[in-house]
Amino acid sequence: MSTATELMTAEELFLMGSASSGYELVKGELKEMSPTGGEHGIVTANLTAPLVMHVNANKFGIGFGAETGFKLATNPDTVRAPDIAFVRRERIHEEGRPESYWIGAPDLAVEVLSPGDVAQEVEEKVHEYLESGSLMVWVVNPKRQTVTVYRSLTDIKILAHVSFHNQANMR
Repeated sequence: MSTATELMTAEELFLMGSASSGYELVKGELKEMSPTGGEHGIVTANLTAPLVMHVNANKFGIGFGAETGFKLATNPDTVRAPDIAFVRRERIHEEGRPESYWIGAPDLAVEVLSPGDVAQEVEEKVHEYLESGSLMVWVVNPKRQTVTVYRSLTDIKILAHVSFHNQANMR
C-alpha cells in the first residue's frame, strides 16, 4: 500500500505568513531550513550592504535580502530563498514589486554556507537557479574564504582568500 504525499503550492506557502519563515518549497514539498549562526549573518550582511548600495546608486535593478522567495518552478512549485539576490532593472515589471514571491530566478543568487550545509543540497540549489534562468550564482564559503562563481554548470571559477569582514568593525 502506498501513500501519496499532498504537494503544497507557492500560494499556500505564502499564505502561511510568518509561519512560513525558515522554509523553502522544493517540488511541492516543504523543506525546513535551520536558523543560521552568527558568522553566516555577519558575512551575509557584509556582502548584502555594498551590493545593494552599488545596485541602487547605479539604478541597475533591485537587491534582495535574505529570505526573499523566488518561485523557480510551477506544478509542482519550487520556491527558493537565497541569502542575497539581485534582479536587473529590465526584468522589473511595470506593476512593480510583487507582494508575493518573485516569479522566476534572480539574475544573481548568493548562498552563504553554514557549517551544517550538505554539499549535495547546495549543488541542487545552484542547478535550480541556473536552470531557472539565473545568470550567476555565488556560493560563499566563509570557513575556506572562497567564493565559487557559477555562470553555468561548466563555467565555474573559484576566488580564494576572500575576506568577508569589515575590518573596521573587527576587534
